[in-house]
Amino acid sequence: MEFFDLLAWMKVGDVATLSIVLLLGMLVLLAIGMPLGFASAFLAVAVIVMKFGPEIAFGRFGSGPLSVLAQAVYRQMTNYVLISVPLFIFMAALLERSGIARDMYSSLNVWLSRTRGGIALVTSLMAVIMAAMSGIIGGEVVLLGLIALPQMLKLGYDRGLAIGTICASGSLGTMIPPSIVLIFYGLVTETSIKALFTASFLPGFILAAMIMLYIVIRTTINPSLAPLPEPDPNDPQGWEKFLRFVGFLCKFALGVYTVLILRAVFLTVTGQNDPAILDEPVRYGMASDIPWFVGTFVALYLLMRFGVGKQRTDEGWEMGRGLVAPIIVIGVVMGSIYAGITGITEAAGMGVIAVFVLGAIRREMSFEVVWDSLVRTLKSTGTIIWVTIGAAALAAAYTLSGGPTYVANMIVAADLPTMGIILTMMVIFLIMGMFMDWVGIVLLIMPVFLPIVMQLPVEELGFFGQALEPRQVAIWFGVVFCMNMQVSFLSPPFGPAAFYLKSVAPPDISLTDIFKGFLPFICLQLMALALLVCYPQIVTVFL
Repeated sequence: MEFFDLLAWMKVGDVATLSIVLLLGMLVLLAIGMPLGFASAFLAVAVIVMKFGPEIAFGRFGSGPLSVLAQAVYRQMTNYVLISVPLFIFMAALLERSGIARDMYSSLNVWLSRTRGGIALVTSLMAVIMAAMSGIIGGEVVLLGLIALPQMLKLGYDRGLAIGTICASGSLGTMIPPSIVLIFYGLVTETSIKALFTASFLPGFILAAMIMLYIVIRTTINPSLAPLPEPDPNDPQGWEKFLRFVGFLCKFALGVYTVLILRAVFLTVTGQNDPAILDEPVRYGMASDIPWFVGTFVALYLLMRFGVGKQRTDEGWEMGRGLVAPIIVIGVVMGSIYAGITGITEAAGMGVIAVFVLGAIRREMSFEVVWDSLVRTLKSTGTIIWVTIGAAALAAAYTLSGGPTYVANMIVAADLPTMGIILTMMVIFLIMGMFMDWVGIVLLIMPVFLPIVMQLPVEELGFFGQALEPRQVAIWFGVVFCMNMQVSFLSPPFGPAAFYLKSVAPPDISLTDIFKGFLPFICLQLMALALLVCYPQIVTVFL
């Protein structure tokens, strides 16, 4: 008990002093290499002992301050939505090990290979699709590093452009649903995760569009950054390629409308879409929808058969079939959520099943693939869970010591304008993101910052446009926070995207080269963050 006696001797009643000790302790423990989860848990116990003394902290079992920490951890670990995290990680691992991602890259490359900067654009598009399937960041960067980086370097692409495109695009899983960061934010702040997903769609795609626009503009100004590959005489050109793309879209759309027609017919025959017994109509499943579906089906078939032609359609399908499996996975995961069929956790499970079935159909789901994916899921989930346990305990200890009230009073006493407070929080997020994992930031900082934001005058949030509604404030702040974390994945010295890419990059590419390649893309992310802060309506447009 000597150590705890020392902590008791250091007993701190002043929350300000305790906050300084906590901050310095965290910096020291992280600097000596202690994992964030263990550092947070250690400091949680230390805070309780310094605040209340060991005789209270280690009093009767099941009571006292330490029991409050246990209850906080228990609440986090028993939250049903938390199960979606390992499921999404497992789905990403299966995608990475199967050939689905590689076939998707090949199909995108077929359509964009003759475009200036086309391989970089293909990489960005692939990252968006991968983000919409799993929301896992590390796996995307590694996968793109394995598939796209050798191709771009082989064609003579500028090294900085190739590195920045892979890492900036590969971290889009932070913003684009189903984002694990948004799931954790929703869990901690008790905000609707479905609403967070809806709100983050537009900001996520705006950032993706900014990355692609930057690639197009920069390679157009300086074509030497992205040389075009040698033309293949067998590849269709101009209108011929466009007609084949139309044929592929028509054939895929015919499959979608076939499913919709069969679904509507089944619901009608079984009486599950009877207006007399329904509170609200079944979306795209009523008997009145069938004529529209059939009419669209016939129109698409005529366009495919007589406008495009059977041969072009068959060739277009072969060129684009690698996109089918990813679109199906996205449809299963996001469609089940927004159609109201399942919740987040069930949608993650359905996504795993969809990837497994597609991989089995493609004869890629061997025992080794599944086992390796399970092991990788266990390792990744274990890291997240330990960070969650430690950060939840530390947040509870700091709250019990009066920390959030102290921080709130200090910010209010600074007498900053509303947007001055928001900008101060953004700077704190950016600085913390340079040194700390996003899980710890969500669990440690959000219980302190969000109550302050919720008390700010809602009409003063943002610099331009209409004011937010009170119910939208927590959602807007969550999406803005995720954009901050988007920046943190590229920020030196501990930007995780750099280390993910370094693990699969050629030996001649150093960490310094990787961080240099990040700089233009960090500027793009900061511009996107400024847009969300200045125009909150970008976040709430679909709410």
